[in-house]
Amino acid sequence: MVPSNHQTTYVVIGLAAIATAAAFWYISSKKDDGSATAKSIAKSKSLPTKDTDGVGSPASVVSGITPTKSNVRASEGAGASSTTSTAASSTKSSAEDDDKILHRRIEEIDRAGKALFKEKKFMEAAETFTEALNLIEQRPTKSPSDSDSNIKSSSSLTRQIITLTNNRSAMYEKATFPDLALSDCDAVLNLDPAHSKARTRRLRILESQNRHTEALVEVCALQLKFMHDNRDKLRLGLPPTGHPPVSQNKIEELVTLIQPQEMKRAQEAMSSKSVESRALPSTYTIIQLLKSFSGYNKWMGQAAKGGTQAKFTSQLEDLLDHVPRKSLVAYADNAATKVTLLLHRGTRYAFEKDFVKAVKDFDDAFALVEDKDGSGDENHEEVKKEIVNAMEKDDYARLLEWAGMCRHLRYELKGALECYERCSELEPENAELLVKRAGVKMDGTQHAAAETLFAEALAINPSASDALLHRANLRMLQQRVPESETDLETCIRLYPNNLLARLRLATVYMAKEDMEGATRMLDQAEEFDPDSSEVHCYRGELHFAHGDFASAKDEFEKAMGCDAYNPTPYVNAALAVANTPPTGGSMVPDFAEAVKLLEKAIEVDPMFHAAYVQLGQMKLSMATDLSKAKEVVELYDKGVEYCRTPEELKDICSMRILTVAQIDAAHALHMETLNMQ
Repeated sequence: MVPSNHQTTYVVIGLAAIATAAAFWYISSKKDDGSATAKSIAKSKSLPTKDTDGVGSPASVVSGITPTKSNVRASEGAGASSTTSTAASSTKSSAEDDDKILHRRIEEIDRAGKALFKEKKFMEAAETFTEALNLIEQRPTKSPSDSDSNIKSSSSLTRQIITLTNNRSAMYEKATFPDLALSDCDAVLNLDPAHSKARTRRLRILESQNRHTEALVEVCALQLKFMHDNRDKLRLGLPPTGHPPVSQNKIEELVTLIQPQEMKRAQEAMSSKSVESRALPSTYTIIQLLKSFSGYNKWMGQAAKGGTQAKFTSQLEDLLDHVPRKSLVAYADNAATKVTLLLHRGTRYAFEKDFVKAVKDFDDAFALVEDKDGSGDENHEEVKKEIVNAMEKDDYARLLEWAGMCRHLRYELKGALECYERCSELEPENAELLVKRAGVKMDGTQHAAAETLFAEALAINPSASDALLHRANLRMLQQRVPESETDLETCIRLYPNNLLARLRLATVYMAKEDMEGATRMLDQAEEFDPDSSEVHCYRGELHFAHGDFASAKDEFEKAMGCDAYNPTPYVNAALAVANTPPTGGSMVPDFAEAVKLLEKAIEVDPMFHAAYVQLGQMKLSMATDLSKAKEVVELYDKGVEYCRTPEELKDICSMRILTVAQIDAAHALHMETLNMQ
């Protein structure tokens, strides 16, 4: 199978511990005029959410308004002014008396509504709350001269409107009118974005309507408000007050429900690209895969002795062009010669680690032998047969094998399997081909079929190191650790200098928490290859497991020095930095350095999906405003383009779903940032 660059178990940072979403600059909602607000709400009929919080009393949030005494004194000779002042005072007193009457009437209506609620007469209760809202709407506008009183009264009425509308929303929900309930929730949240009861009800109703994406936004909004309320404690590393408003299980449940649609969207975008246009894995990844097969040294030796790419290019240029198809033998001979030269030049490019050019030559050669340009001609099948007959049998077999590898590298599993199977028909005793076919089955999650092919390969050659090595990987995926360990020990006994087997066995020991065994195996591996980037990377992971992040980072840096194109140590070094306690008075680790390391990992291997996941989380925690947070969504979109397996796609799609929901939640709360620092 094509590895995800590294078979190691990665240590994942709980970025919740460093508060991915945190303190924000809260923008208060605009306080509209009470009468205008009531008017917009009383007639509102749109959306819903569920709640068992019952109804609240507007009296509980409204304090009585005490008439303000006039301190205006008559000036000498200002009788007219005194008369005006007295009249204004009288008008003010009358308006305040009207407010007191209004408040008393609202309280009476509220009590009636609560009584109906207790009798489970929900729609009648809703009508009662509407009556109270209408009273506020019809309240006469006060004189602009009494600005202080207007402000107090407007603020008080706004709080009443929020309470009454929330109560009515609860009644609509209980009466099973979800759209009306949602409409009132929206109205409440428009006035008070942090209103938890309205938001919780909205979450319930959206869930009941299977509007999972919108529901997740409400979950994130509730969580962000909780973190904002506890931001000072979280900054100091103290536990928050109370429990989070929504469980982690609820978040995971909603993400799981949204995933299929998000993955379908991503897969449709990916499938629109031709196989040839798909990016190849990094040079490092391809080399690691090729080295895992038994025939690696053989074809590398042949390529080294077979001639330079310049030699093959010159011979290709000397070939005749446009040999007519009607001259079947001459046409087939010319095509077969070109196919063979492209095969040999492609192999030389692979020897030189220029895999882009190598894959192009293999693709062009395969297109010629399949007579792709003549697929619509009557003699198409005859031409294909003649071209194959004109080639050496071994050359044709190797072309099929390389064509299968090219398709596998681009994760075109069906095409890869077809090429490998055709090659197996020519060479039924070739155990390595069975191993490669098993690898394709593994990547297609057909584990039982892969197991059968490994068994067939070992029946042909019981000492096939690649069959033992790759079957050990399969058994680790299946959590069959003892059997994986047995395969690796057998491989090492047969081939003591097999570095990959020793590294994989070290991974098995780590999984068993046998750190002494893992260390011993890495020591032995280093004896065979002191400059192995992988050895240092595994050593770093051992230090990481013990909490020695400084030593872990040192080993990861050594791994980078041994091979700058290995992406794994960059990611692991970033995790070591992020887990290192801050020094010098800083409140947080050096995330800037960690981000640089993760960006370097993506630079050396754009397909290294673990780097996208970690970088996205870290950048989101550092985003100073929502525009920076949106850049994380763009990062995940880039990562999706390079996903090869369903597991990789699921990981990045999940992170994207959560990030978009957090950004939308921040907008709903009038937040400017997700950063708590």
